[in-house]
Amino acid sequence: MTTPKAEPATEPLRSSVLVRSDREHVYDVFVREIGHWWPTRPLSLGGGRVTAVTVEPRLGGRVYEVWRDGTEVDWGEILVWEPPERFAMTWEPTALTADPEDPADLPEEAPVRRVEGGAVTEVELRFQELGPALTRVEVEHRGWERLSHELACAYPPGYAAGWHMLLTRLAAHATGAPLPPPPPAD
Repeated sequence: MTTPKAEPATEPLRSSVLVRSDREHVYDVFVREIGHWWPTRPLSLGGGRVTAVTVEPRLGGRVYEVWRDGTEVDWGEILVWEPPERFAMTWEPTALTADPEDPADLPEEAPVRRVEGGAVTEVELRFQELGPALTRVEVEHRGWERLSHELACAYPPGYAAGWHMLLTRLAAHATGAPLPPPPPAD
C-alpha cells in the first residue's frame, strides 16, 4: 500500500492580532520600526549578520535586510501602499535560501541564491480600526501554488506559526509591552 502524498498548500495563510493602539500608530510601528520587533535571528536570510530591516514607505519601495558587510537582501517590493489601511508586497524569501541551512552558521561571504522549486509569493497586511485605541492587524500570505509541490507542502506550516508570532511581537512593541522571545534557531 502506498502512502498518499501530502497535499500542497494553495489557500492563503491568514493570521490576525488585536492591538490596543490606534491604527496610524500600529501601521507606523510596522513600517518604520520593523527592525526593532522582527527577530532576524532566525527569521531572515542573513541570520546573525543582519543589522537592519528597512521598509521604503512608498509604492514600488523595497523591503530588505542589511548585513554587517553592507549587503542588502530584498524581502520584497511594495505592490499596494495605502497608509494607514493596508499594504501588500511580494515575498522573496520563499524563492531564496542561504548556505548553509542554519543562518547562524553562515560565513560572512555566504551567498543568497534561488532555491529550486521556490517562487515569489505575496503578503498583504490590513490595519482595521475597531475603536480609538484598538486595531486589528490581519496578514494574508498567498501564492503558495507557485511553489514546487515539495515546498508548497513544507513551507506553509512554518510560515503560519511565524506570522502568528510576528503579529504577537508587533502588538507588544506597539503598546510598549515586553517582546515575547523569538523561536529558537533550528
